[in-house]
Amino acid sequence: MRLTEAVAAHRAHLEHERAYSPNTIAAYGADLADLVRFAAAQELDDVGGLDLELLRDWLYEGTQRNLARATIARRAAAARSLTSWLHRGGRLPTDPGARLRAPKSQGRLPRVVGDDQLRGLFAGLEARAAEDDPSALRDLALIELIYGSALRVSEACGVDVDDVDLGTLTVRVTGKGAKDRVVPFGVPASRAITAYRDRGRPVLEERGGGAAGPALFLGDRGGRIGPRSVHRLTSRLLEAVPGSGPSGPHAFRHSAATHLLDGGADLRAVQAMLGHASLGTTQIYTHVSMERLAESYKLAHPRS
Repeated sequence: MRLTEAVAAHRAHLEHERAYSPNTIAAYGADLADLVRFAAAQELDDVGGLDLELLRDWLYEGTQRNLARATIARRAAAARSLTSWLHRGGRLPTDPGARLRAPKSQGRLPRVVGDDQLRGLFAGLEARAAEDDPSALRDLALIELIYGSALRVSEACGVDVDDVDLGTLTVRVTGKGAKDRVVPFGVPASRAITAYRDRGRPVLEERGGGAAGPALFLGDRGGRIGPRSVHRLTSRLLEAVPGSGPSGPHAFRHSAATHLLDGGADLRAVQAMLGHASLGTTQIYTHVSMERLAESYKLAHPRS
């Protein structure tokens, strides 16, 4: 079996049988396309040429190109996924990727926006929304929901009107692996969503001629809002907020998770709210909380 054919078939497997997210499929596809390129340079175009030495040489080439550790780690995961699938399907007698290791990615703690900073940020959004500009009403409702429910940007963009239950203050979202979950939000988000739904969304929907269908959050042209638009919004909001780290929508998700744990929420409950398959993924927020505790201790304790 040619390597290009194997990569294409593997991609279809991830999409239709494993239900991987579009972002993961795209990332793995790009990684494995580069593996095909590297193998071709070694005059290999058949899956039989995939061995541990080739895979290690490919990862080493990436380090020589100064690729980030996280990128190298993802490449290793993509290669392991491919070789495991080929082995299970009888295309490889052994699984060369089973012994493939990549350098551990440097653990970078997520950015957390402080309570006072969030209050100032939301006050600015509320002041704009008070003028009944449809985009401003949407922005407030969107950020309130992302922070209030600790949503991923893809989950927020995918919310439909009927997914929101204002009576129970819950929203149904579709997370990674096409798994649905129902998560709560607070009264501020409820007020913002109601105002946007009643006074903002109809204006935006009219601009698009009703093409948005059931989508709750619409872009300025009337279609379902996309992740890039949300990234631009959050980058603009966070550029004036002190602190380093990513300025995308995940900063609000990270902040929500950390604030929940700071307030005494159970780790398992936060895991369920975030939609994490592994508790280990959620535990990064306990490290953030402990770091904040250590900083407060140094500042406040007389014998620190």
